[in-house]
Amino acid sequence: MKLAGVAATRYFAKPEPDRTGLLIFGADAMRVALRRQEVIAALIGTQGEEEMRLTRIPAGDLRKDGAALLDAVKAVGFFPGPRVAFVEDATDTLADTVSAALSDWREGDAQIVVTAGQLTTKSKLRKLFEGHRNAYAIGIYDDPPSREEVEDTLRKAGLKEIAQPAMNDLMSLSKALDPGDFRQTVEKISLYKFGDPTPLMPEDVAACAPSSIEAEVDDVLNIVAEGRAAELGPMMRRIEGQGVQPVALSIQATRHFRTLHAAASDPGGPGAGIARVRPPVFGPRRDRMQRQASGWGMFRLEEALKLLVETDLVLRSSSRAPQMAVMERALMRLAMMARR
Repeated sequence: MKLAGVAATRYFAKPEPDRTGLLIFGADAMRVALRRQEVIAALIGTQGEEEMRLTRIPAGDLRKDGAALLDAVKAVGFFPGPRVAFVEDATDTLADTVSAALSDWREGDAQIVVTAGQLTTKSKLRKLFEGHRNAYAIGIYDDPPSREEVEDTLRKAGLKEIAQPAMNDLMSLSKALDPGDFRQTVEKISLYKFGDPTPLMPEDVAACAPSSIEAEVDDVLNIVAEGRAAELGPMMRRIEGQGVQPVALSIQATRHFRTLHAAASDPGGPGAGIARVRPPVFGPRRDRMQRQASGWGMFRLEEALKLLVETDLVLRSSSRAPQMAVMERALMRLAMMARR
């Protein structure tokens, strides 16, 4: 049988112990692995692997020993409790072997869990599970996680009191990050809020969310975008001393001003525009960039981007001009533009 959508999500969290087997397939190996871990933990518990109630069989080993899966399904463990026979990275070449194990399965045997890569509708392995009366097949696709999935991840991390603005930020973050990275970020947030009974706020999410721009460079770009030209020189000396390269600074400055331009040119205004940019911007940094976009306006931001592109071309050319001086001159011109 085939499961999809909300039904599949709920099954991963609470699988049926009397099912013969489950096939999880998809192009994203990380997403498949996370779901496999979730469903196996729900079937045998956190101590199941230590109690030897989980048998792992790589697909390569099963090809060499076709009886290994059926032996694992029928084996009697030393510890009581449900058991799982897990076949990893299966392909259609193992369809007959898996079919034999499914056919010989009886109540009390280990449940068969199989993971595979992307399978077409004509796949033998996929047809085997979808056509079985007591087994499931679930496809994992690259669709953004649903709100229910995000809430489940937060609940497992112990995050219950969440302000609505923070929840909006987390939903945006779940769409921008890979599933594994999102779970790690949620765990980081959970540790950050450990022992703190107050609701999770956008500032907390912003403090833990991955950032593509180093804090020092971020400070430089805010100085430029807000027209605080007098503060630029000391900050440039600071980041130069930390080894930031002019080309890298140019790339990050261009990214920052493109984000401002996207916000300023949005039909719904800078507030709506900044909410739609990718990767998402969180907390106080989002409010700050919204103010910057409003202050610059779309047309002046286009001029700023033109200047940054020209500067980048100079940095990548054969010019002998000191590169950091070229970059600092461009940033100073931008800071002066912001004051007009």
